Amino acid sequence: MDFRSLFRTAAPATALVVLVAAAGCDSAGSDDTGGGGGGADAARAGSVSRVLEPLPAQTPADLKPYYEQKLRWTECGAPGFECATLRVPMDYASPGAGEDVELAVARKRAENPGERLGSLHINPGGPGASAIEFLQNFAGVGYPADVRARYDIVAADPRGVGGSQPVKCLTDAEFEKHTQIDQTPDDEREVEALTASFERFAEGCEKRAGKLLGHVSTEEAARDMDVFRGVLGDKKLTYVGASYGTMLGATYAGLFPQRTGRLVLDGAMDPSLTSRQLNLDQNAGFTTAFDAFAEDCVKRADCPLGTDSAEAAGKQLRAFLDRLDSKPVPTGEQRGLGEPLATMGVLMAMYQEDFWPQLRDSLTDAMERKDGSGLLALADMYFEREPDGSYGSMMYGFAAVNCIDQPAPFDTPADVEKLVPDFEADSPVFGRDFAWAALNCAGWPVAPTGEANRIEAAGTPPILVVGTTRDPATPYVWAESLAAQLKEGVLLTYEGDGHTAYARGNGCIDDAIDTFLLEGTPPADGKRCR
Repeated sequence: MDFRSLFRTAAPATALVVLVAAAGCDSAGSDDTGGGGGGADAARAGSVSRVLEPLPAQTPADLKPYYEQKLRWTECGAPGFECATLRVPMDYASPGAGEDVELAVARKRAENPGERLGSLHINPGGPGASAIEFLQNFAGVGYPADVRARYDIVAADPRGVGGSQPVKCLTDAEFEKHTQIDQTPDDEREVEALTASFERFAEGCEKRAGKLLGHVSTEEAARDMDVFRGVLGDKKLTYVGASYGTMLGATYAGLFPQRTGRLVLDGAMDPSLTSRQLNLDQNAGFTTAFDAFAEDCVKRADCPLGTDSAEAAGKQLRAFLDRLDSKPVPTGEQRGLGEPLATMGVLMAMYQEDFWPQLRDSLTDAMERKDGSGLLALADMYFEREPDGSYGSMMYGFAAVNCIDQPAPFDTPADVEKLVPDFEADSPVFGRDFAWAALNCAGWPVAPTGEANRIEAAGTPPILVVGTTRDPATPYVWAESLAAQLKEGVLLTYEGDGHTAYARGNGCIDDAIDTFLLEGTPPADGKRCR
């Protein structure tokens, strides 16, 4: 599973998955945290004590040519947007001596240049999502008017992502087959099929990405972001990161506290957790989101999962998914709706409350009318599948970054089997899927270069950490943890559903973030919005 915000080119507002309208806020609120569960509790107790150390404040001489380069901006995408190419070292241990990476960067200039505050860097998450697509399809036109007026909004596709030498691993036909592999194997034959699919994926990444596959870490992307900051002429980084973008932003603050300006980390990740703990927590987070959907569904006479209780609805869904394991439902095309694609369709709808009606209708069609096209469309949205059968590169970037950032959660299928009960304790519906999906980094062709670290970032201005209480992909406990780790962390809470909070229509959240970005004044630590 992933940590992404799923910002897509078709999004009419912030993203396909963050369009919830909500209202009302206060500074205290309830004690509801959401996203809990046994795995989450274990993760809190097991977080590491290791602290990410900052880099030297002075730029090394061998990096100065990168910081002093001049960008050649040209119009691109749409009126008002400019694009360029930024050169960064592939390996920061030997800059200038080895190969460089060319990063695609873009900007939209401040609409009121006379009151310009500088550059506002953005990243929509992933890892693997294109920051440039997000800039051109939402942030550059959909961020609050005052923010767009006073900032150049800028984006860099991280190395290996989007327009920045993207990692590709499989042909479209091969990846389509990969999406249909059974993620809940019932016997040794199915276990072998799943592990073989993961191995083909990894081998394809190694073959097609080459040396770059060993240099797509979050730490390297954060260092690239500092080069971009320097080239743009900003003394400090101003930044809004969502989902995985919070890991990127927090890593930047840990490495460059003296260059950190106004940072907003929305839908926060917890850098102090191991990959296994992150998977356990996210398993619980999606369960919290599904329970909210189910509680809403069972109140409706037409709920396809019954009208008894959320728990009963979960059992109905699990039984339906189990039936699809052996008997897929037709979809009107060659692909049938089996358990893997149906599960991804349901999980996709958990990202955003506005998808709930579509999910109810799609489940009704699949369960009662034997028409799986609705759930298939949701799964295709998750996987970035286009109508012509082509796929985007997000899922490749997602795996490449995650598998190099930390050691794999599991090394063997036997390791997974031992912890399946822990995953199922938090999520009877999705637990087995999450457990087996965490095997994807086992046998990755390049060794991990990172590890879990606490990030304290001593010496920065206030850093605004935003959490949503029923966020499926980045559980609220992560925001609490990150805000507590940061020496200057300030926690802002949205009590609601969906993934991330900024620019989703909640005036309380937006006002607090806009004030911070425009004036440098954070809200009171612990402020809550409804």
